[in-house]
Amino acid sequence: MQPSDPLIRAVESIKHFDITTEVLVCGYGGAGAAAALEAARAGAQVTILERASAGGGATAMSSCEMYLGGSGGTALQKDLGFEDSSDNMLAYLREALGAYGDDEKIRCYTEGAAEHFDWVESLGVPYKRAALLERTVVPLSDESLLYTGNEKSHPFNRAATPVPRGHVPSKEGDEGGKIFMQAIMKQVANAGVRVLNDCRVLALLADSHGGICGVIAKRDNREIAIRAERAVVLTTGGFVMNEAMTRQYLPEIHQYAVPYGNSYDMGDGIALGMAAGGQAINMDQAFMSFPLYPPASLTYGILLNQRGQRYVNEDAYLARLAHYSYSQPDQRCYLLVQAEDYQPSDYLERAPIIASGNTIAEVASEAPFPAGVLEQTVSYFNRHAARGDDPLFHKTAEWLKPLSKPPFALLDYSASEMKAIIMPGTRGPLIFTLGGLKTRCSGEVLSLNNQPIAGLYAAGRVSAGLPRTAKGYASGMSVGDATFFGRLAGRSAAAARPANST
Repeated sequence: MQPSDPLIRAVESIKHFDITTEVLVCGYGGAGAAAALEAARAGAQVTILERASAGGGATAMSSCEMYLGGSGGTALQKDLGFEDSSDNMLAYLREALGAYGDDEKIRCYTEGAAEHFDWVESLGVPYKRAALLERTVVPLSDESLLYTGNEKSHPFNRAATPVPRGHVPSKEGDEGGKIFMQAIMKQVANAGVRVLNDCRVLALLADSHGGICGVIAKRDNREIAIRAERAVVLTTGGFVMNEAMTRQYLPEIHQYAVPYGNSYDMGDGIALGMAAGGQAINMDQAFMSFPLYPPASLTYGILLNQRGQRYVNEDAYLARLAHYSYSQPDQRCYLLVQAEDYQPSDYLERAPIIASGNTIAEVASEAPFPAGVLEQTVSYFNRHAARGDDPLFHKTAEWLKPLSKPPFALLDYSASEMKAIIMPGTRGPLIFTLGGLKTRCSGEVLSLNNQPIAGLYAAGRVSAGLPRTAKGYASGMSVGDATFFGRLAGRSAAAARPANST
């Protein structure tokens, strides 16, 4: 803790508390709602502070896909005939998150994910016993189970048996987040939780030993002091809307990506936690979107860098496609597609066609590639695709066929072009952050020497949770993580006794 930091104030200096509560939750999105509800159900008196005029956060903006499975399968998976062992889900998540993963959190999440679905459904969130198994991002029909990651693609299909784990509330259209937040907020109100909207946290209150026991907040244009007798839980979201922070921690991505999140994802909670002595980790990682699909038919094309060479299996999930595409020189990448597979992207204005022709040679004559490379790349790909094989990148046979039916077109999917053609209100080359405070599964915020800071908990994108890299991200990891670990943080906070609180 830094005593001179304006984000930390000594509790001894406070002469009067405007509000006293046992558990104080700062932020009313998915993580905050889950934390508050579980703390209240554990018997604690709970107060939520929300900077906006109403709760919802980034969760309400999302489709509310939750990445769930294990334990033989969730109730939804089982009802639809899918078995998903915990070992299978563990193998997938470990492959997906690699060196970035926190194995303790991976195991904790896997072992509790099936029960978490039961909990979500018990809130009154509707899930239809129907699956949409085609290649898509968000179901606009009312099915509730789908593939939302790299389960079917290399190398994940070698590490684990593919199983659909994306659980989404049932309703035609993309309104899952609203449905979930309406349901859980009703339960939070029924549990007697006090909610203060239009209330921004300015500083944490610390005792002489560095334990956190309240906050200073601003409401109705005045500062108020709030005492938390047991704990403060930070659930204030990530930092994607804070330009200074994204410029600092994500300097390359910052130049071409479009921030996606709640307008108050400003990193306030991360800054507060750091001022209290907490670690911030994984700050250089973010979810990224490369909206090649839908339509799924574009997957038959091949992605090329500025040298005219392939660099990834095109059947990967959109975040993995983004990771590899924007790692190419100058973030330049192109899609070569034949006419029978071409349809405009659902999430972008029409991508620029920079070369076309009835032969690959004609396309090559207009393409920005070294002479002869495109012909060589396509010839090699076609020869193996005709046999259902992709020795370089192992695209699955489902999406393999020769590029042999003209006309052909080369579309520019480079970062600069993607940002220019994003459609308002849809998903383009979007990012949200995956770094934040280091926490235990219990939600305890850890100091620089990996010791828990008394009275301080965090969950959701304010923390470095389960998903930590775009390379292996799957839709549903973020909301699943936020609500799952939000629940654990709420329970822990309800049982906490910060040392020397006065």
